Amino acid sequence: MNVSYNWLKEYVDFDLSPEELAAALTSTGLEIGEVEEVESIKGGLEGLVVGKVLTCVEHPDSDHLHITTVDLGKGEPVQIVCGAPNVAAGQKVVVATLGTVLYDGDNSFKIKKTKMRGVESLGMICSEVEIGVGSDSDGITVLPESVPAGTPAKEYYNVKSDYVLEVDITPNRADGCSHYGVARDIYAYLKQNGIVATLHKHDVKNFEVDNHNLDINVKVENTKACIRYAGLSMTGVTVKESPEWLKERLNSIGVRPINNVVDVTNYILFAYGQPLHCFDADMITTKTVEVKTLPEGTPFVTLDEQERKLSDKDLMICNGNEPMCIAGVFGGLKSGATEKTTNIFIESAYFHPTWVRKTARRFGLNTDASFRFERGVDPNAVIYCLQLAAILIKDLAGGQVSSEIKDFYPTPIEDFRVKLNFDKMNRLVGKEIPTDTVLRIVTSLEMKVLEQSAEGLTLAVPPYRADVHRDVDVIEDIMRIYGYNNIEISTSLKLSLSQKGEEDRSNKLQNLISEQLVGCGFNEIMNNSLTRSALYEDFKRFPAENLVMMLNPLSSDLNSMRQTLLFGGLSSISRNANRRNADLKFFEFGNCYFFDESKKSEGKGLAPYSEGYRLGMWVTGKRVANSWAHPDEDSSVYELKAYVDNVFARLGLAKAAMVEEVFSDELMASGLAYSTHGGKLLAVFGVITKKVTKGFDIDNEVYYAEFNWDELMKATRKNEINFKELPKYPAVRRDLALLLDKSVLFSDIEKVAFKSERKLLKSVSLFDVYEGNKLEAGKKSYAVCFMLQDESKTLNDKSIDKVMTKLIKNLEKELGAQLR
Repeated sequence: MNVSYNWLKEYVDFDLSPEELAAALTSTGLEIGEVEEVESIKGGLEGLVVGKVLTCVEHPDSDHLHITTVDLGKGEPVQIVCGAPNVAAGQKVVVATLGTVLYDGDNSFKIKKTKMRGVESLGMICSEVEIGVGSDSDGITVLPESVPAGTPAKEYYNVKSDYVLEVDITPNRADGCSHYGVARDIYAYLKQNGIVATLHKHDVKNFEVDNHNLDINVKVENTKACIRYAGLSMTGVTVKESPEWLKERLNSIGVRPINNVVDVTNYILFAYGQPLHCFDADMITTKTVEVKTLPEGTPFVTLDEQERKLSDKDLMICNGNEPMCIAGVFGGLKSGATEKTTNIFIESAYFHPTWVRKTARRFGLNTDASFRFERGVDPNAVIYCLQLAAILIKDLAGGQVSSEIKDFYPTPIEDFRVKLNFDKMNRLVGKEIPTDTVLRIVTSLEMKVLEQSAEGLTLAVPPYRADVHRDVDVIEDIMRIYGYNNIEISTSLKLSLSQKGEEDRSNKLQNLISEQLVGCGFNEIMNNSLTRSALYEDFKRFPAENLVMMLNPLSSDLNSMRQTLLFGGLSSISRNANRRNADLKFFEFGNCYFFDESKKSEGKGLAPYSEGYRLGMWVTGKRVANSWAHPDEDSSVYELKAYVDNVFARLGLAKAAMVEEVFSDELMASGLAYSTHGGKLLAVFGVITKKVTKGFDIDNEVYYAEFNWDELMKATRKNEINFKELPKYPAVRRDLALLLDKSVLFSDIEKVAFKSERKLLKSVSLFDVYEGNKLEAGKKSYAVCFMLQDESKTLNDKSIDKVMTKLIKNLEKELGAQLR
């Protein structure tokens, strides 16, 4: 939100520089992003002075140029060649001196010494349009004779510079969404720092009803969505261009002036944070404004000339059954005030923030009004702002107030009562703040002290402070005005010993695995937990009905919580690949979220919802590229399998503790799944299907692994790290060439081998696979290496043969293997 430095001075007196003001506001919690100087006239008329034309003669070599001498108020008169037809001796004119920069839109040019048809010219006599003070370009600007020569043009035209402060409003600070709201914090800051200041606003004592010629009633049907609604009528209004002061105020913060009536409502919006709306009263043919919802699908054309289909949850301002405005969000095309309008109805209201927010998100509209209504405006400012609007419109557009204020407010919002305990405050702050300082701060923030005792205060917090309901909220408010920098850092350190828990162990192992993966060339990514629900259509492993949907999504791309890390990583791969970085290895730790309708239970709203921590790994592109020492080599699923095995090994999870199964579904064309013997899934990995990768515009194969980190932590909870000496006795290698059916996997051989010999068999590895014409149909040959080792003695041939005989027998029996 943009805030004008000069505009703020309407409400509080201060002499801080713009930079000092920015620092002060940031310290109070209204962070200033940028401070920018703005001018009512571009360039600020720097270098332009009033001059008196002493002489004016025709140029000897031109039929339209004149040679003049001009007195600039000091020094010798200067010679200027001028082409304006109305230049004459004795005139007071505006002169651009040498070095002055003049602007023409976004273009600029510098005044330099020049010769025009052989005659030297040392400046330029300017027209209105050339200096940006008017639109007359027929001739030079002639000023009154009374203006002294040498007067700076910026003084004559009263050019004022201003500074715009960009305030980064956080969602909880609805009170800061206006100039007056920001001024309140400045006032509190000044008082806390011992600077005398006063806080003031526009006087509305002169408001009065002139007649009752246009009585328009107000009827509110939906009192839940519309908590307060007020309005009044005015007749005989002349809609026209706004005066300069009002246009300057709006222009300074980047708001385009429209007409005097609309500009008044915008002025009050940015001045006090109360959205107003002016209707053409002649369009309210029923003489009754109704606030209600309309049937689902009702068409409505908004100010941007788009037809929108209303929901039965959209609050509307209606003329009978005809909608005129989406309450708190956007006006209708035909009901607003135009240049032909003479009678108006001014609306000032307090709409429920949730209703406005849902409607604004539903239509994708984010207006200045909805921005404030969504956060909560001041219900006690509704009438004040309505009266101020009537006074300003009478002053700028004429007319009369032709009805009493109709104010629907059946259930007034009371002040929030908060009890503040001094001991708790001092304990949380870490310092004892004097009672008189606390009183000064809370009263400067417009909180009322209802009771005071040695223990604390009972405060009435105004309703516009929607973020201050608890004592800790009041303490936070006191701290931001008192100044966090004023809390001294203690010289003593107080510690409380605590036993490390499972979460500490998990974090330690996450760091361990992260370091391992980074050492293998992986990069860590972090993706948004919000995702697009459409990604989960037609997937049985992650069905759409198990998505945790957002109640108020920011967009259709962020309308649900992710069930898997996969899609976020694919988006990262696609983004990198589109920027010529296709050889990638990513990993990510993150939560996934699930909804199970069957677990719904009365009184337990969170029962159907769960979340789980996951580790995702992605490999794609080339494993080796552009190397002088190695030919280019594509990544493969076997490379990913090595990384998966290394993660298990680093966590201390042995292969014997897991069940390995072939796995495939709509996401993975082929892969493996690892589970505990109790059936808990630990991890899956494999090749992502072409259908999925094409959906992300990825051409390369993508290999993906996802670990259930929570189950991994449970599976390794009882693991102990024990010291073990390196074997003193040599290992023995035996190779077998096995003829097997094509359906037999190497993992099947591993299972049979380790089941046959648990003590001496240390590893089983595959070093060759052969399929060809020399083998029977449907057969393949595996060349398998078996490593045997006894840690207590050297193996002899008898022991080795015994193990190998048993292995061969079991392989033949269980897998139908034949020795080649």
